[in-house]
Amino acid sequence: MATLALVDDDENIVESLKLFFEAEGYKIRTYHDGQSALSALTETPPDLVILDVKMPKMDGMEVLRRLRQTSDIPVIFLTSKDEEIDEVIGFNIGADDFVRKPCSNRLLSERVKAVLRRSRGPVEVEGDQKPIVRGRLVLDPNRHVCSWEGEPVRLTVTEFLILLALAQRPGFVKNRDQLMDAAYDDQIYVDDRTIDSHIKRLRKKFREVDDEFDAIETLYGVGYRYKES
Repeated sequence: MATLALVDDDENIVESLKLFFEAEGYKIRTYHDGQSALSALTETPPDLVILDVKMPKMDGMEVLRRLRQTSDIPVIFLTSKDEEIDEVIGFNIGADDFVRKPCSNRLLSERVKAVLRRSRGPVEVEGDQKPIVRGRLVLDPNRHVCSWEGEPVRLTVTEFLILLALAQRPGFVKNRDQLMDAAYDDQIYVDDRTIDSHIKRLRKKFREVDDEFDAIETLYGVGYRYKES
């Protein structure tokens, strides 16, 4: 039974979602501001967080930014804003999905199931679950664990799946559509810039371990490929 954390300053929304998801069989924890939520999410991580963007004390973007410093918990943003830039920023700092308010509980439930499926794995890799070794890179699909030169690299589910798709066939180019298919459930639509944001975050994380990391190559107008070194 998965545990969901609901974080929204609108008590009516929180109560409505709490009743709905409890009826669906989930365990629910609720928070009404970003500051108290961040402490609780860090100390006792749930399986997935549904996080409002606009909140008092600390907004959802800042909560996620700080959370991603130590955790790869799946996060779905709830937003009433209709600006595309919010989604671009959100995906860039590690969000797994966006759902616009108002939305049906059933739609949100399907998004939750899709993200949980991706996060729980194990990922099927052509029937082989053995760790993938590509030069200095090691990926373990069974545990969603990644390392570079023996140093752990903490990746979100989406980042792991994108890197896995590239590392499976070094030297072969994957276009953005192929990377979307590898990383997202078919119920979730993202645009090209979302994939670019995830690639940017991947490079940043690896360069924190190795400032000369250059294994993910961009072929402008085509896509990306993994260069084994």
